[in-house]
This record gives sequence, structure tokens and C-alpha cells, in this order.
Amino acid sequence: MKIIVVFFMFFILTSMGQNLEKHQWKNRILLVFTNDLKSEKLQKQIEILSKEKEGLKDRKLIIYRFSKYLFTINFNTVWFSSTLDLNKYKKESDNFKVVLIGLDGNVKMKVNDILSAEKLFSIIDGMPMRSREINIKNK
Repeated sequence: MKIIVVFFMFFILTSMGQNLEKHQWKNRILLVFTNDLKSEKLQKQIEILSKEKEGLKDRKLIIYRFSKYLFTINFNTVWFSSTLDLNKYKKESDNFKVVLIGLDGNVKMKVNDILSAEKLFSIIDGMPMRSREINIKNK
């Protein structure tokens, strides 16, 4: 049974991880890049985000973590092989980078350090589409 679950997760994550464009108009994407899976910055960034799961969900945010040719989604601890070309989001010399992609598929922010949940949410909440989401939700 465990093998079936691992295979299913592999199939889902592999198919999801190869095409970020499929999220356009459905989800915002946070890309977190590191050259080292054991990076303190990566661990701290995920710790910060993991405490804000409701806020992430409310803002339709999916987290992709990348390390060289591996990726995982959200808070999954299993890493999978990636064929996604990441050169448009980061330089090879970037040891750590966080990139926010909006619903429209455009890059909204790039930082080379740990991003606080407050700053992330402030940026998203300042976006026109997010303002509309909030207005519709509050009606």
C-alpha cells in the first residue's frame, strides 16, 4: 500500500511540477530556490510559511521549492526530479531566492533572502486582483 501511495504522489507531483503556466488565473506561486537542501535559509523560510497555511490558502498560493534538479510542492518532504527550465527566475549563482508569481503569470517580486509572511501577504494583498477577491469575499 505504501508503494502505491508513493507512486501516486510521484505521478501527481511530477505532472504538477513541470508546468507552472497551468496555475495561471487559478493560483499565485511562490518559488523558493536553494542550492542546498539543508540550507538554513530554506529551513527558516519553510518554517515561516508553514505557520501561515490558512493565509496561504486564502491567497491561493502554491509553494514550489527547487534545489538544482529537484522540486517539491508546498510542505511535502519528498523531493522529485524536475525538468523545468528555471533560468528565467534565477541566476545559477543565486544560492537562495524567493520569487512571487501572480495570478496573471507575471513575476511580482524577487528577493535573495528570507521573506516574512507579513511582507509576502502585504505584497499579495496590494495586488488589484487580490483586492477584488477581498471585496467579493466581504460582500
